[in-house]
Amino acid sequence: MTRPVKRSFAIDGHRTSISLEAEFWDALKTAAKEDHVAIAAIVASIDKTRGGAGLSSAVRVWLLRRLEARATSGANAAKAYG
Repeated sequence: MTRPVKRSFAIDGHRTSISLEAEFWDALKTAAKEDHVAIAAIVASIDKTRGGAGLSSAVRVWLLRRLEARATSGANAAKAYG
């Protein structure tokens, strides 16, 4: 695991930054490519729904939920064809 790396974004006209480990940055880049959107767009979307959580934490949780959803859908697909 690596030390967190801080990157800045403009969200709704204000600057903010998040700190994530390299592995999370890689996962976020992959999600952006798969969804054909900019990383900043994903971060802005997460920002709107995060409630009282810190933005960096909210991004990590969003990535975890995305991974869990894929694992669940993959398992369900395997059952359907198994």
